[in-house]
Amino acid sequence: MANSILSAKVMQNEAAAIAWVEARVWPQGPVCPHCGGFDRIGKMAGKATRIGLYKCYQCRKQFTVKVGTVFEDSHVPMNLWLQAMYLLCSSKKGISSNQLSRTLGVTLKTAWFMSHRIREAMRVVGVEPMGGAGEVVEVDETYIGRRAIVPKGAKGWYNKNTVLTLVQRGGSARSFHVDGNRLDDIVPVVEANLKRESAMMTDEAPVYREVGKAMAAHGTVNHGQDEYVRGAIHTNTVEGFYSIFKRGMKGTYQHCKEKHLHRCLAEFDFRYSNRVRLGVDDVERTARAVKGIVGKRLTYATSHK
Repeated sequence: MANSILSAKVMQNEAAAIAWVEARVWPQGPVCPHCGGFDRIGKMAGKATRIGLYKCYQCRKQFTVKVGTVFEDSHVPMNLWLQAMYLLCSSKKGISSNQLSRTLGVTLKTAWFMSHRIREAMRVVGVEPMGGAGEVVEVDETYIGRRAIVPKGAKGWYNKNTVLTLVQRGGSARSFHVDGNRLDDIVPVVEANLKRESAMMTDEAPVYREVGKAMAAHGTVNHGQDEYVRGAIHTNTVEGFYSIFKRGMKGTYQHCKEKHLHRCLAEFDFRYSNRVRLGVDDVERTARAVKGIVGKRLTYATSHK
């Protein structure tokens, strides 16, 4: 039987884990997170020195690869962080905090916070609009969970959280927690995240008609009349994404507060956008998540933002 990646030295030894993270965060060598300097940096030595400690001789400050990342101020060994990231990146429908707590041997509170920090690392920021000439992007919305503040007398989907997702066929997914399914909720998000040269595929919902006029093409299927495929016109790709998302949210996580939903969406988007079919295996997916730790900070006080 092949050895598990979790048995590898990088997952069991803190020094090896820190070196592995440094190689991905600093591919050209250490960079000071305080002043941005990289010329005059030395590695600190000595028995009492923390593993992976550097000193910048430009600003005279010390730092490790954790500073300025989601790992900052964490007392969890780096090898446990990598184990947690690998488990979250390789589990198609996610892994619960309870399971993570038992597997890593940490408290439930620590496992919960680690999970949210990793999801923050998975969150993509400052990206270009999706699609382009010759590309097909499917757009749809779904409803999940329960809103924190439910309007009086609300029934059905009105008391649920609305999720809007754009999926490029053969490419990535991008999901958003929006206020509802009105024009003001849907159209600005689609316009900001979809290139006009794209072909957009949706269901028959009237909210997509206006934004569809601005696209190179707009194909629709009428689910209300049991029409799901008409040639190349369908929304089966985004529906497939939702099937994984809902199985994970209901079967693995079971409950997610509205204030944390955006980060859970980032997790499912990340795994879908870095899937095996696109040439990304579990180890490479973990490495890409590690590269996303920089410039992101998450504390208990800000975990809902």
